[in-house]
Amino acid sequence: MVSDVHGNAGDLAKAGEGADALICLGDLVLFLDYADHSRGIFPDLFGTENADRLVELRTARRFDEARDLGRSLWAGLDVDRDTAIEAAVRRQYAELFAAFPTPTYATYGNVDIPQLWADFAGAGTKVLDGERIELGGLVFGFVGGGLRTPMRTPYEISDEEYAAKVEALGDVDVLCSHIPPDVAELTYDTVARRFERGSRALLDAIHRVRPRYSLFGHVHQPLVRRMRIGRTECVNVGHFASTGKPFALEW
Repeated sequence: MVSDVHGNAGDLAKAGEGADALICLGDLVLFLDYADHSRGIFPDLFGTENADRLVELRTARRFDEARDLGRSLWAGLDVDRDTAIEAAVRRQYAELFAAFPTPTYATYGNVDIPQLWADFAGAGTKVLDGERIELGGLVFGFVGGGLRTPMRTPYEISDEEYAAKVEALGDVDVLCSHIPPDVAELTYDTVARRFERGSRALLDAIHRVRPRYSLFGHVHQPLVRRMRIGRTECVNVGHFASTGKPFALEW
């Protein structure tokens, strides 16, 4: 299990060694590395100093000013914004999807661009969103993307649309999502010093369905990485971009 790969293709190529399957819970794209502001699509286009400023504004929750900064920088380039971003994302996806072992089961993160995945997912990679599969006698359900936030990342959807995907899974043994259930300890990032958005629909499903596991990522430095809700073990499988280490699920 990996999540929040954010461009770490080198470790991704080794993540499935010795496993029957690799499961990826999204956020393949690296737009901006908050630990190293020189890495990602944004600094490649606008430089590290502008990346420093953007991180400063976002960390201070000055989102309107951050968007104003972005607009002014894009206005100074002789290239269409969407075209430039898509080209950069395609370069990253080509490398990252090539690193997936067979079989890989993957769902989208909030910074991913779902409509591009079909161009890169080979026969050994199955993309799932609001869908379920059986692995080793257990039923795994997958819910991709994130909920709407002031960050306005590419794959954010309404609470209602997200809840409908969770509901469509029915009974599962392992609930796999990019974002965590809406529990304070699981959604608070201790470095960013803010709560990320978790899903109430996921939490309701945990109480209703009582899966063995709820597995997710999204929160890079959570206050709590693992906790039980009833019989369900909730696990943040980690910020793979920084650790390079997969979480192993054995049964």
